Amino acid sequence: MWDIVFQPFVEFGFMRRALLGCVAISVGATPVGVFLMLRRMSLTGDALACAILPGAAIGYLIAGFSLGAMTIGGVIAGMAVALLAGLVTRITVLREDASLAAFYLISLALGVLIVSTRGSNVDLMHVLFGTVLALDDSALILLCSITSLSLLTLAVFFRPLVLECADPHFLRSVSNLSAITHFTFLALVVLNLVAGFHGLGTLMSVGIMILPAAAARFWASGIGGLVFVAILSAILASISGLLLSYHFNLPSGPAIILVAGIIYGISIIFGPVGGLALRFIPRRQLET
Repeated sequence: MWDIVFQPFVEFGFMRRALLGCVAISVGATPVGVFLMLRRMSLTGDALACAILPGAAIGYLIAGFSLGAMTIGGVIAGMAVALLAGLVTRITVLREDASLAAFYLISLALGVLIVSTRGSNVDLMHVLFGTVLALDDSALILLCSITSLSLLTLAVFFRPLVLECADPHFLRSVSNLSAITHFTFLALVVLNLVAGFHGLGTLMSVGIMILPAAAARFWASGIGGLVFVAILSAILASISGLLLSYHFNLPSGPAIILVAGIIYGISIIFGPVGGLALRFIPRRQLET
């Protein structure tokens, strides 16, 4: 047991840094994923994950794999796509999901094209699927800072976010915080996707945000319980994925997301809140 589970993290510094980075992403991104799920905006996360790619690619063109340049570029691009999609929705007949899908496809194609013109296939794979085993101290500081900012912001806007999940029209009628809450939340989504981008890559970062949140839905019903189970699931997926990557020489990002998907599948079957297994357990009839 020691050799399988603990030794890789004790013996190798890059495994400890990868674990810390994954835990930071899990703690910061999964609560945001819970609210995305409750607001029926899960696919918005996927769209915004690809939206950050052109900005990160431009940062890569300017400064190579510079943490600062790619972070700033990713945040600007993600926020720009979120605002443009909202603007198109307001001034045209196109719905928000359609406008986000359009910008998502354009952003993904543009980002891949930019990276391909300057870098190699290896660089493109790093951008799309991440390099969590290569996180350095500056990247860890960035990830932990984004996590701290996310938790603080969620604490401040918790009540408006819950109200908007339950009844957005009511929040608009009784408070002026509706628009502020919405755009602050979108900013949190972009920031956490940028954090996930540095560890897991563009295509994998949204997985650690959405899959644990979806799995938690089968284990808890209250928002506090959902957040706790989602974070726990994400950390478990991170540890298991890193160990699979180490022992079987697998790419770490996809391994982590695959384990998160397995946890989601187990939750669908055995989860006590709406799991499939409950349908096959005979219920005792109340005797009158």
